[in-house]
Amino acid sequence: MCRGQFYWFDVLDNNSDLIMSEKDIALNLQAIVEDAQKTPIREAAKGALGVLSTENRKVWASLRDVLTREEGSNNANCLAIVDSALFILCLDCTSPQTGADLCMNMLCGSNEVVDGVQVGTCTNRWYDKIQIIVCSNGSAGINFEHTGVDGHTVLRMASDVYTDTILRFARTINGQAPSLWASASPDPSKRDPTSFGDVSTTPHKLEWTMIPELNTALRFAETRLADLINQNEFQTLEFSGYGKNFMTSMGFSPDAFVQMAYQAAYYGLYGRVECTYEPAMTKIFLHGRTEAVRSVTEESVKFVKTFWADVPAKEKVETLKRACQKHAANTKDCANGLGHDRHLYALFCVWQRALDDEGAEAASSNGMSSSGYSSPVDGGSEFGSPSASHALALTEERLQSSRSPHTMPAIFADAGWDKINNAILSTSNCGNPSLRQFGFGPTSGDGFGIGYIIKDESISICASSKHRQTKRFVNTLENYFQEIRHLLRQTQRRAASPKTSRAREAEERPHPSSGPVKSRGRAIPGVIGKSRTPDESSSDTEEDMLGGCTTPTPESPGGH
Repeated sequence: MCRGQFYWFDVLDNNSDLIMSEKDIALNLQAIVEDAQKTPIREAAKGALGVLSTENRKVWASLRDVLTREEGSNNANCLAIVDSALFILCLDCTSPQTGADLCMNMLCGSNEVVDGVQVGTCTNRWYDKIQIIVCSNGSAGINFEHTGVDGHTVLRMASDVYTDTILRFARTINGQAPSLWASASPDPSKRDPTSFGDVSTTPHKLEWTMIPELNTALRFAETRLADLINQNEFQTLEFSGYGKNFMTSMGFSPDAFVQMAYQAAYYGLYGRVECTYEPAMTKIFLHGRTEAVRSVTEESVKFVKTFWADVPAKEKVETLKRACQKHAANTKDCANGLGHDRHLYALFCVWQRALDDEGAEAASSNGMSSSGYSSPVDGGSEFGSPSASHALALTEERLQSSRSPHTMPAIFADAGWDKINNAILSTSNCGNPSLRQFGFGPTSGDGFGIGYIIKDESISICASSKHRQTKRFVNTLENYFQEIRHLLRQTQRRAASPKTSRAREAEERPHPSSGPVKSRGRAIPGVIGKSRTPDESSSDTEEDMLGGCTTPTPESPGGH
């Protein structure tokens, strides 16, 4: 895709063997960009059907029926080609400069209206497929919808591409450098073209037949999408102060350490603890996907309150250790299938399905559709989803027409069920050096969506919200990371100072001559005779005191 226009060409034959070299593909992509730029932006916007894939699922399903209602029609054939694609390559005519702009472009595209026409990259998407997005300045990303694929599956693909790219570069320097894997396909440049079969390596542009229904749907879908984009904001933090190596050296699980940071930062801003969600992979089981880790525990609540209290550094560090140990244990239990969220959700789905089946039976006897909903394309609410009041009325009617009244099970009527299904802090760790950032939108209108990558010497975070002071939250996180490092260093130095002081005492005592090697060199002034280590100055450095809360020390009992 380029400027909202669709192009295709074959890269594999019927045996899934390569038929094009990298150079051939590059030439095709260049030709596509040049052709897309020939179409005026207003004309391109009229046929940017990718916007329809952002619609409500019921609406999009109905519009797909519109595209395929006539078998063998131009629109049906075009849709079949798109559906058969390996993935969608989105060539964006934009050059994001900041981390926030980069994340927004990869997650939802840019929103820019010129003379009433949408010219942003949001029209250059097709969300039914994995999308590889490449910008004019070479920035690239992957966008995928979670229903069909988990993040770790896509991460594996990104990791392989990243690794293979490095190894390919290495082979330009040393032809004997190893490769990630040996290609099973024969070299396409050495193959006989007649062996390719029925393929087309020339780029073709898909030209949709824009009937009135599609024109109307496209206009409404674009304005709805623009609204959704404007409702969200993204901020990034690329913290380079330390990373996984420092956390593990201090005896912490890196993931648990960062999870406590989110809770502490939120508590520091709002003075309360909210529902926090983190997925744990359950792929040790057949067809396993994820389980929900609940980061808020008694230990974590005690830690965040202690961190922001006027108490000694040692107490803060001890409560942090206990909170991290609890989180690590919970994560392990969830990965081993001992979580509770998915089990409860399965029970809820069983109850809901039984209710729907009985309601459908009653509805069919009354001459209603089995779903109880009218088509979003037909009737008065054209191209729109059923309103909440309409859905509620239908549900009540369905219940009243059932053979027996239904009462929601007490566990699902409890306020706690609503609370755990409204994650204010929805987080996900997708750590891998092949990615610069990883993110997603907020799952709650009142919350934050936080994707993060813990690298050896840094932490990358992409935070999103519906304009809920996202930048301030990210800044608070950065301050927390700096402050907790200061606390850890402070407590570690105190534990080591007696041994260090004894070493200094040994330096002061007279020793017999050790020969020319021991006496060689000049002693550094200001070290011999001191009981402190060079790192243990009596006053905190500016770097160490950037963070959230001031901790009293024995030398200075009061805060500032």
